[in-house]
Amino acid sequence: MFQLLRLSSLPKQVWFIGIMMFLLNMSYLMVYSYSAVYIKSILGASTLLIGVIEGTAEGLSYILKLFSGILSDFFKKRKSLMMIGMTLNVTSRIIFGFFASFSPVLFARFMERVGNGTYSTPRDTIVADITPKDQLGKAYGLKRSLAQAGAVFGCLAGIFAMTMTNNNYQTVFKISAIPAIIAFLILFLFVKEPQKTSPVVHYKMSQNKIKFSDFKILGQSFWLLMMVVFVFMLSRFGESFLMIHAKETFRIQEKYISVVMLVFNGTWCLASYPIGVLGDRMNRYWLLAIGIVFLVISNLLLATSTTFPMMLGGVACWGIQYGITLNIFLSLIARIVPEELRGTAFGFYYIICATSVWFADTLFGKIAHTHGMDFGFLTSGVIGAVSLLILIVIMGYKKKNIEG
Repeated sequence: MFQLLRLSSLPKQVWFIGIMMFLLNMSYLMVYSYSAVYIKSILGASTLLIGVIEGTAEGLSYILKLFSGILSDFFKKRKSLMMIGMTLNVTSRIIFGFFASFSPVLFARFMERVGNGTYSTPRDTIVADITPKDQLGKAYGLKRSLAQAGAVFGCLAGIFAMTMTNNNYQTVFKISAIPAIIAFLILFLFVKEPQKTSPVVHYKMSQNKIKFSDFKILGQSFWLLMMVVFVFMLSRFGESFLMIHAKETFRIQEKYISVVMLVFNGTWCLASYPIGVLGDRMNRYWLLAIGIVFLVISNLLLATSTTFPMMLGGVACWGIQYGITLNIFLSLIARIVPEELRGTAFGFYYIICATSVWFADTLFGKIAHTHGMDFGFLTSGVIGAVSLLILIVIMGYKKKNIEG
């Protein structure tokens, strides 16, 4: 077992990317842990408007993940796109820190998501490019564990900063720019473009134009998996609602709101690497099913919780399902599509996520505004159960373990 968990065999570039993500997520959570409460309590936005904002911002991010993936395959330049995205991320932190009105904050939120959409797909593709196929789950697990460890530290740093500044949002947002700048420097100095090799070419993009009709070469297994992704992501509302739920239902003090994100990211961090290792050794489709079950359990706990600790149990399950599902989706895609189209495949995965996430956040915001948070959680659980049924049908259709 310890041999399976050994980290030293992974490429150094995976470590650099993981450390970069640690710092970037630390910065992000110092802002994101408080941004929804800040926009609602200080800037006066409604829960419905926050749902529309979050859904639109996330949707825009996922749309850009598609195009950045296609472009990274077309031009074979992963790092350049990552640099552009990281620049936007750092700039958004600065805007959050220096402006205290609705329009600049809204602009900064969208800028951050544009940056995320620009660098995420090339980042995920670099990991697949440099990692042996039998270690893909381990590599994605390590990257995600380091990223979520950064998120945990970001939550703790946010609590500390809010306490020391007497709940001064602007000062906390300014401090959050520091780890983001360091992450940018790591990307610039240490992350390199993958060395060009000469693999067996299954498909080569046209040098003159991108033909969308050719994307069917991604394969049946990929598109069946995308059916599951589409429905599953409809159940994935933004974590902003968890923090609003904690504040409004359980009257949690503002400076301790970050505890919700601490539990969420902590369980996500702890689940990611072991799940990645397991995914390299067993059927990933079964692990994906287990992840969806955790989502359903999470929503049931959130909908029925009468105490804050019970709610945190639901949040913990929410983090575990992230650690399972996101890892498995990425490692499955990396294995079942041609190497030359990995960036494109990740891009399509993200655009499908975009469509579902926009509807999920907007729908949840509408339901929470009209019928309350509990009904929103139950709706999310039902949709998650439907995605599980679809996955089971697909697993039966395949009848054997393939590509996973």
